[in-house]
Amino acid sequence: MTMPYADGGSPVIPAPELTLPALRQAVATVTPSRLPEFFEDPQRAFVRAGDEDSVVPIRMFYRQWGVIVGIERHPETARRLHAAEQAVNSQDPEGREKATCWKDSRKRRGRKRNG
Repeated sequence: MTMPYADGGSPVIPAPELTLPALRQAVATVTPSRLPEFFEDPQRAFVRAGDEDSVVPIRMFYRQWGVIVGIERHPETARRLHAAEQAVNSQDPEGREKATCWKDSRKRRGRKRNG
């Protein structure tokens, strides 16, 4: 079931099944620039699964890309996430501080509710 998002935007595609063909199509649709990464990851997952004699790396591949597609299919959510990632990784100490300061964000949210 798809849950509503606070940004009010509808997903650009339905949630795909966690299968290689469905995820490949979804990645090609919502974040085509990440297709090379998508094609490399299953290779690594299968090698690691063989090394570890475990299916966990393969399951983690599907979950990881399911989450990526889950975010990217909501453009406004993806935009906000990428902006936050850029702020956290910024060379500007003030920008990083704003992005990571939990206390200030609580104060701002409190003012909006009470003000």
